[in-house]
Amino acid sequence: MENLQTGEGAKASVGPLLEWYRKNQRDLPWRHTTDPYKIWISEIMLQQTRVDTVIQYYRRFLERFGTLRELAGASAQDVLAVWKGLGYYSRALNLQKAAQQVVERYDGVFPRDYEVLRQLPGIGDYTAGAIASIAFNQPYPAVDGNVLRVICRLEGSEDDISQSRTKKRVADIVCPIIPKDHAGEFTQAMMELGALVCIPLAPLCGHCPVQSFCAAYRTGRQNELPVKKKKEAPRIVPCWVAVLRENGKIFLEFRKNDRLLGQLWGLPIVEKKDSRSPAQLLEEKYGLRLKNARKLGSASHVFSHQIWKMDVFTFALAEPMPHSDVLHWVEEEELERYAVPTAFQRVLKLLHSDNGWEQLEISLE
Repeated sequence: MENLQTGEGAKASVGPLLEWYRKNQRDLPWRHTTDPYKIWISEIMLQQTRVDTVIQYYRRFLERFGTLRELAGASAQDVLAVWKGLGYYSRALNLQKAAQQVVERYDGVFPRDYEVLRQLPGIGDYTAGAIASIAFNQPYPAVDGNVLRVICRLEGSEDDISQSRTKKRVADIVCPIIPKDHAGEFTQAMMELGALVCIPLAPLCGHCPVQSFCAAYRTGRQNELPVKKKKEAPRIVPCWVAVLRENGKIFLEFRKNDRLLGQLWGLPIVEKKDSRSPAQLLEEKYGLRLKNARKLGSASHVFSHQIWKMDVFTFALAEPMPHSDVLHWVEEEELERYAVPTAFQRVLKLLHSDNGWEQLEISLE
């Protein structure tokens, strides 16, 4: 069993990789800048999200928050509203927190120091390495899933890439081979090779510029490597969802301190328990009195670690709404101004669908 020790395959691949990248790189908007702010935005958005999806959000975000100071000075709700639909909303909140720290501590000048970058909210080893190398041409590795896969195949490694020690070993291999004066180009070339050629399933070895240096290809293990421990199946969470509408308004909950969807707006929702009815559970959670329950349909939403199986009911209020800091009547015409995550957006869209309610399978966040 080989493991990550020598790095000879990776070292030999540097020249051919850069030559390939210069001819084959995709024309992506964040590749037309070395502005650390814009590179940072792109790297955060690209976490857990497809490139094709990110492009439109990247452009829209920079149209609204063109500078770091504009992002720092905005309200959290404005930031989340622009981010709406991109998922993993803690990324947006951390972006703003980091921008505010840069304004407060560094007078709005994006720090060049790698260790300082790592201390900003939402920035870990990978993102700090990407910013340092791409924006400032500093020789720091940026080890994402693509780079892990490329290096482990080049080295024929059977180390588990889900383990932090494997990421550390890959970073140790990459760091000394980063070419002087081409750090950013090398970082993007490694990522591009993993995205376009050295893909997870059925890699396109016939098109690979570093095939002759690849231990996985040489031993016929390109479809077996890298090794990654399987994730546990997401937990199924059965829920009741309430839709309350009145005089052109809809009832929304502000999920202020929610661990999953904090600082976002959604419909009232409760997890199903024992044999109690949806009205009983919703009344208990929100202090409401409900009447005229009618089932509208069902929907599913897939998060990374859990799946909401939602049965959706419409209700009317049996008594006036009590004072609440979390429940609010919102004008339906103004819903676009609110940061409503995809799980609830699809439910709201169905209210105006000509086809009525139907079973949905949603996999976005």
